[in-house]
Amino acid sequence: MEFPTMLGRVIRNGQLQVVDPSGGLAHYGDGTGPVLRLRLADAAVGREIAADPALKLGEAYMDGRLIVEEGDIFDLLSLLRRNGVRRAATLGLKAKGLLRLLAYQVNARVPVNRNLRNVAHHYDLDARLFDLFLDRDWQYSCAYFEPRDITLDEAQTAKERHITAKLLLKPGQKVLEVGSGWGGLGMYMAESSGVDVTGITLSEEQLAVSRARVAARGLSDRVRFELTDYVDVKGEFDRIVSVGMFEHVGVANYGKFFNTMARVLKKEGVMVLHYIGRVKPAYTINPWIEKYIFPGGYLPALSEVLPAIERAGFLVKDIEMLPMHYAWTLRAWRERFVARWDDAATLYDERFCRMWEFYLAAMEAAFRHDRLPIIQLQLARHQDAVPFARDYIGETEAKLREFEAARPPLAPVRY
Repeated sequence: MEFPTMLGRVIRNGQLQVVDPSGGLAHYGDGTGPVLRLRLADAAVGREIAADPALKLGEAYMDGRLIVEEGDIFDLLSLLRRNGVRRAATLGLKAKGLLRLLAYQVNARVPVNRNLRNVAHHYDLDARLFDLFLDRDWQYSCAYFEPRDITLDEAQTAKERHITAKLLLKPGQKVLEVGSGWGGLGMYMAESSGVDVTGITLSEEQLAVSRARVAARGLSDRVRFELTDYVDVKGEFDRIVSVGMFEHVGVANYGKFFNTMARVLKKEGVMVLHYIGRVKPAYTINPWIEKYIFPGGYLPALSEVLPAIERAGFLVKDIEMLPMHYAWTLRAWRERFVARWDDAATLYDERFCRMWEFYLAAMEAAFRHDRLPIIQLQLARHQDAVPFARDYIGETEAKLREFEAARPPLAPVRY
């Protein structure tokens, strides 16, 4: 199928203009809404995208062969999803998708630990890159926009507050943070609740930054970070929290993950797991995201996770779905990144910048149009570990707001 034919099948609503390499202009859609104009840089790029849109659309944008002259790349991805990209599916594309699904499932079940390699691919990028678009606490996971009109910094603090309230922390407790990022949540829990935090990560870049932050904050006696995989955790903990890490565990390892958590969590303990989910199983991941952004990643539906939780002996005490908060987070990240484009290009290059913009835009479009939710699970091993009513969450959050008002401001991240 040729590129113009594909666009003609997909674009029914909206206003898309495509300029071919010779300067010819084609129109798609019903003429409603703002104009979105694309330019094809060479004669082959349209054929390549039509032959494999899931992979080649992103590659063409990265390589500067698909140029957005009016609007931006999010507008294009949103337009495609609003119109229904499945209309582009031919028998050949369906066969290609099935082969990718089979290859992904086989690879995901091979008993080889690729955690360190996969984490390094994304999280060991230059720390200065993340400083361009994250909030002041370097939270690289979904913020909690409650209420909706707060800033990104406020929403990330609200996320830390909300999760901390669900953990029911008490002074002196030992907390394990699985996937500790740049240390912000660990410092928040220690300062707000008087707990002792051990964070584990597989990113050497994040480890160095988080240790430096803790030392500068004077919290080294209460917060420590280790370069450790979750399967190697030793000891016992009163609380476990994991934010934005479970997506990298892999479909074949859910049993191993929850069995490990059950082994190191005390009988009266509580665990909060925050991750990107789906409304139903997908069994694979977008090939462009797999190749360039998150190798080995997978976004599970609740139906894929709950059986492993039950087999590990956990009780599900609370499930909360946050359906739009990540779309708002990604929009804020993308706007901040684009505003610092020249700085990012100095760190890497223009191709990398287009790749990163495409990643943020594609993820936002997915959350807006594919109904992806953030899922927060509260787990326990004992029936009485968590109150029987949810009032305690709001009450604890009110106390945490008092702490935040008196908390010394966070210093700039050093790296």
